[in-house]
Amino acid sequence: MSQPCRKVAGAIASGCSIILKAAEETPAGALHIARALHDAGLPHGVLNLVFGTPAHISDHLIKQDQVRLVAFTGSTAVGRHLTTLAAQHMTPVLMELGGHAPVIVCEDTDVESAALTGAVRKMRNAGQVCTSPTRFFVHESIFDEYTETFVRRAAQTIVGNGVESGVEMGPLANDRRVEALTALVEDAREHGAEVRTGGSKLEGKGYFFQPTVLVNVPDNARVMQEEPFGPLAIINPIASLEEGIEKANSVPFGLAAYGFTNRADYVDRMVEYIEAGNISINTLEASLPETPFGGVKSSGYGREGGTEGLHHYMITKNVSHSMSIV
Repeated sequence: MSQPCRKVAGAIASGCSIILKAAEETPAGALHIARALHDAGLPHGVLNLVFGTPAHISDHLIKQDQVRLVAFTGSTAVGRHLTTLAAQHMTPVLMELGGHAPVIVCEDTDVESAALTGAVRKMRNAGQVCTSPTRFFVHESIFDEYTETFVRRAAQTIVGNGVESGVEMGPLANDRRVEALTALVEDAREHGAEVRTGGSKLEGKGYFFQPTVLVNVPDNARVMQEEPFGPLAIINPIASLEEGIEKANSVPFGLAAYGFTNRADYVDRMVEYIEAGNISINTLEASLPETPFGGVKSSGYGREGGTEGLHHYMITKNVSHSMSIV
């Protein structure tokens, strides 16, 4: 529901009407948002909600003259396709695409706190968050302690029906995600990675996947370059902050990145050199409604949230007016 909220809020705050195509797997959330705004008195025709096959809808709507902006949250592959369609009609785009968020854990940090925070946050929404922390690069001096704490807490994650009390993690969105995660884990194993916990689908009905932690994953394993978009964490050792930054920047994505340190000079270097649109230090919260959010490289174009999020919905017009002095 946060994704359609970002789009609708930006459009309405800028004085624009909007056609919202709800995610086909979670259409009810967008419907409730539309109903709430309707009940609040939003004028007829300002917010329009459509359902259907994504390709058919985008092919039909993007070429319409009335469409002045295409805003999308989703995979990089689909984002590139929609950008291509929009370019054919010179229509601007706002793209919030995939990520593969790194977490650099420096030697001076509170190891237990950082590890517990990472294990809990990684499993949020079963890892199906574009800003989900995934590639944990931990200084070698604290690597064993951090990994042991992280694995222990990840393995304790209570998985089940989200409406039941005490459940911490629900299912994956569909069977495709189960197949994708299974393939990534198997590929990592074949490349020599160690599966410290999880690694497979849970028994029984539903798309439930075990909280999974892979350790010492080689750079040539697929999961090091492909966003798992699931409850899968990678923990690898690094010898220095410089190595961590190099590995953080080694993928074509740059949406969110995180760092754990108490040293001001380390913070300055991470902020300066990590290629990401959002960098958080000593927290795994990537964005707030009042702050701009978006990526660089293959993670998209433009910003949502904050006053910066309104810019894409507006046109800057320069007016020159010469007047005679009487």
